[in-house]
Order: sequence, then C-alpha cells, then structure tokens
Amino acid sequence: MSPTDLLDLVLLALLLTGAIGIAMLKDLAACAIVFSAYSFVMCLVWAHRGAPDVAMTEAAVGAGITTVLFLTVVSRVGRREK
Repeated sequence: MSPTDLLDLVLLALLLTGAIGIAMLKDLAACAIVFSAYSFVMCLVWAHRGAPDVAMTEAAVGAGITTVLFLTVVSRVGRREK
C-alpha cells in the first residue's frame, strides 16, 4: 500500500465520520461546525486529486460562506432540534 493510498483511506474515513456525525447530531450549531470540517476535508481531497480550482472553490464556498450562513440561521432559529 502506497502512501497515496493510505492518505485516500484516511480522508475517506474522515468524510464518512463527518457525514455520520452530521446525521446523528441534534445540536444544529455542532452540525454546522462538523459540516465545515467535512467541507475542509473535501477541499483536501480535491487538492490531493489534482484539482486546485475545485479545492479553492470548496474552501471558499463550502467551508467559508456556507458555514457563516448556517451559523446565522442557527442563531435565529435556535440550536436544538425539537
């Protein structure tokens, strides 16, 4: 197993953990933060796969703007799911 394959497996494990965490959490603010981490890992996946333009877009939109919008909405509707 090459180091590249090992990195792919680690990134995939982080993505799966993040996706399951988002689905299982009841605290919406925590979901927004985990989603931001998920987007950051996706940014690393795109960069590792040789798509720096997609990685930069994912970082700006996924981990940046979307997180701010999610946290703004959570601050207005409340943190806990009913």
